[in-house]
Amino acid sequence: MSLDIRTGVTTAILILSLLTVLFIWRGIRSIRSARSLRFFRMRRERMVRGWRLLFASVILIILVILMNSQAEPLIYRIFPPTQTPTLTSTITLTPTISLTPTITLSPTITLTPRISNTPTITPTPSVPLAIEARFESTVTPNPDAIFSSLDFTDGLDALYRPLRPGTLFENPISHMYAIFSYDGMIIGSQWTALWYRNGELVHFETLPWDGETGGLGYTDWEPRPEEWLPGIYEVQIFVGLNWKVSGFFEVTGEPPTPMPTETPTATSTPTNTATPTRTIRPTRTLTPIPPTRTPYIAPTATKTRTPWPTLTRTGTRLVGT
Repeated sequence: MSLDIRTGVTTAILILSLLTVLFIWRGIRSIRSARSLRFFRMRRERMVRGWRLLFASVILIILVILMNSQAEPLIYRIFPPTQTPTLTSTITLTPTISLTPTITLSPTITLTPRISNTPTITPTPSVPLAIEARFESTVTPNPDAIFSSLDFTDGLDALYRPLRPGTLFENPISHMYAIFSYDGMIIGSQWTALWYRNGELVHFETLPWDGETGGLGYTDWEPRPEEWLPGIYEVQIFVGLNWKVSGFFEVTGEPPTPMPTETPTATSTPTNTATPTRTIRPTRTLTPIPPTRTPYIAPTATKTRTPWPTLTRTGTRLVGT
C-alpha cells in the first residue's frame, strides 16, 4: 500500500483527532466517577488520572493544528516533489489469420483520395509573443524548477487546500483554481499561467515570482459567471519561457443568462426660464396743435350822437325836455 504525502498527513491528523476525542471522553468520565467514591485516596488517584487525560488531549489538539498547517510544507522541503510523467498509450496490433480465398474475385478499381490527411506532431506549449512582451523580471529563472500536476477546484480553505477537487464541473461557476506544489523557484523570476478553452486563450497572468522557493501555489480565474462557456479547459504553467506542466478540466451546462440591468434615463433638470420683461412702449407725446384762431371781428357799432338836452329857462326851475 503506497500513500502520497498529502494522504499520509491527512491520515495522521485523523488518527490524532480520534485519540483526542477518546482522551477527552475518558478524562471527563474519570473525573465524574471520582466524585462518587467514598475513600479519599482512591478519589484523588482517579481525579489525577482524569486531569492527566484532559491535559494529554490539549497537547494532541495543538499537535493536530501544527500538523494541519506545517507538516506538508515541511515534508516537501525534505522530499521535494517530482514531476509526474505523462504516459502515452501505444496501440498494440494483434496479428490476424489471413484466409486464403477459394473464389477468385474480379479486380475492382481502387479509389485514391485526392487529399490525404497527414497526422501532425503536437508542438510543445509556448508563451505567445504578445504575452512575452509583458515580461517585467530581469532575474534569470531556474530551468530545474519542478512543478507537480495541477489539481482543479472551485474553492479553497484557509490553508489553500482544495474544497471540491475534480476535473468535471457544472455551471454555474464563479471562481476556478489550479493548485500545484513546486520546488526550486527563484524569487523575482518571471512565471506565467495560460488558460485555454477549446484551444483558444481566454485568460492569462504573468508576473515576477513573489512566493517561497518551495511549497504550495495556485493560479486562478474569476470572470463573470456567464463567461464560463462549456468546453475543455487547459491550464499551462511556464517559468520564464520554459513549459513546466499542463492540466485539463471540463465545464458542462449552459452558463447563467445575465440579468438585464435598468439603464437610468437622464432626467432633465428644469432650467430657470427667463421671464420676458414687458417692454414699455414709449408714450406718444402729443404735440399740441395750436388751435386755429378765427380772427374776431368786432361788430361795428354805429354811434349815434344824442344831442344834449337844451335848457329852457322857465319860471323858477329848469325842466328838461
